[in-house]
Amino acid sequence: MNRDMERHKEFSRRAMMLGSGKILLFGTLALRLAYLEIAEHRKYETLSNENSVGIRLLPAQRGVIIDRFGAPIAVNKPDFRAVLVPEQTDDVEETIDDFARLIPLSEEEKEDIMAAVRRHRRFAPVLVKENLSWKDMAKVEVNLPHLAGVSVEEGEMRSYPLGRSAAHVIGYVGRVNKAEMTNDPAMSLPGFRIGKTGIEKEYDEILRGTVGEVQGEVNSVGREIRELKRTEGIPGKRLTLTLDSDLQMQCHQFITKHRSAAVVAMDVHNGEVYALASHPSFDPNVFSAGIPADLWEGLLSDPADPLSNKAAAGQYPPGSTFKIVTALAGLESGKINAATHIHCPGYYKLGNSIFHCWKRGGHGSVDVVQAIRESCDVFFYETAQRVGIDAIAQMAHRMGLGQRLNFDLPDVARGLIPTKAWKRKRYNQRWEKGETLIAAIGQGYVLATPLQLATMAARVANGGLAVMPTLLREIGDTEETPLPPASIGLDPNHLALVRKGMEQVVNNPHGTAYNVRITTPPYSMAGKTGTAQVRRTTAKMRAEGIDVFHLPWKFRDHALFVGYGPVHKPAYAAAAIVEHGIEGALSAAPVVRDVLLAAMKRDPRLIRTIDEAESAHEARRHKKDGGEDGL
Repeated sequence: MNRDMERHKEFSRRAMMLGSGKILLFGTLALRLAYLEIAEHRKYETLSNENSVGIRLLPAQRGVIIDRFGAPIAVNKPDFRAVLVPEQTDDVEETIDDFARLIPLSEEEKEDIMAAVRRHRRFAPVLVKENLSWKDMAKVEVNLPHLAGVSVEEGEMRSYPLGRSAAHVIGYVGRVNKAEMTNDPAMSLPGFRIGKTGIEKEYDEILRGTVGEVQGEVNSVGREIRELKRTEGIPGKRLTLTLDSDLQMQCHQFITKHRSAAVVAMDVHNGEVYALASHPSFDPNVFSAGIPADLWEGLLSDPADPLSNKAAAGQYPPGSTFKIVTALAGLESGKINAATHIHCPGYYKLGNSIFHCWKRGGHGSVDVVQAIRESCDVFFYETAQRVGIDAIAQMAHRMGLGQRLNFDLPDVARGLIPTKAWKRKRYNQRWEKGETLIAAIGQGYVLATPLQLATMAARVANGGLAVMPTLLREIGDTEETPLPPASIGLDPNHLALVRKGMEQVVNNPHGTAYNVRITTPPYSMAGKTGTAQVRRTTAKMRAEGIDVFHLPWKFRDHALFVGYGPVHKPAYAAAAIVEHGIEGALSAAPVVRDVLLAAMKRDPRLIRTIDEAESAHEARRHKKDGGEDGL
């Protein structure tokens, strides 16, 4: 009996311990549930919502680009495209093949589609073909029952009304490649495009806008079941440029007469660029639609380099256009003045070296105005020898050379203005005196872009104000208002001498560009010719005589010209380079003349001047006729 009681007590103790353990366990669970339900309710409700709500991005409309008068330069046009949702078809490759029987797809396009399928979730749509015509779209629509997972939707395609004329300045858009991928979710949108070159690239984020989103209820695998909330994207901002579309097209037409050339036209007072053209060019609309591989390879292999923006990124020896800088450096240093005359026998001796003038017999005794007018090399050799390379370099920088100019395009070249320190750092060599002479006439190490040369001409024309070229007028409705240009501190009398020389280059019978002068009042221009050697001319070649017109194209000298107009009240400056154009007066000067004349003819101020002059002339004629009748 005692044993039974002990067993009973032992059982009771075990039961109590077990029951206590159960009570403790369930109590702990109850407390934990209460904690999660009450204290952590908001946290887990948020996590639950995030797990059940998926976000799908909506592309924003890309901002348009217009010219100074509101004419369209880059716009969006409707684009019908076919997309494929992989999870809605049992065999993606078979569906793509079926589609290709209706709308031809290259093997490269098929590979791109499959790569996109592998990159994205199976419920995400993948671009199959874009830029479908009405006929193509109808074909697809009729056959949709046999194309599992395929649908047609409306999107947008970038369009460039000016085509080749403005390709280098406006640029183009293209699909995002791996190197361009960022954390921006818009980058992963099917068919999404970003700016690749030009204004499209420089202001891509502003033009791109802000993506919208759709919040939808999704299942456990992430597929959207129903839409809960939609927020439309914010369109990209409109850009208003300083370009004049009509003038831009005219400028491009002027340079297409040559194999390879570039031209820039700008306002001398505020730096607004009216035209910037480079030739040969390309059609940016082809890039928007997706350029074929063979066409792309053709552009890359073209020796004339149609993809390069020669106006802003092309670097060339400026030739005799640089004599403007050398003249100002000499005048500002006091080493020469208006009364300085230097005798030119056709050559210049420096030690045992002889530096030739372009005119064999020489120019005789010339002052600075005559030297600019007739482009006398010897005058500028002697000026450079007196001044030195560092003073010339300082003046070149003041005139806008050797710097990027903070322009509104990517890949704008700096050019090169050498100094003694530069050569020591670059080549670990000392500067030679003969190199100063070569640099003084825009050869040797000196390099400049047409954009920089136009800026130099503008600074001469406007009285020495540090005007900077610009392409942007407005972002949206906000006008860009740059600060007024500061003075670069040049003596007005020195500038007057240089301007007088530039005026005589064109309007004096002894000027190097007299044959291309403007003969229609009140239009006029001043300028400076330049010829830049592509290869060194030896004494033997000079003795034998060189028929430049029969040289292979790539061995001919570059032709340059800078100018401004009208002469007595400058409004526009321009610069042109004609690659291998032989002489500045022969090929580059006519381009600048035509550009300045076109710009001046579009200026309402000059149009009024002409109207007033014609009215006065008509009044004098009537008065004369009336007087004769009364006799």
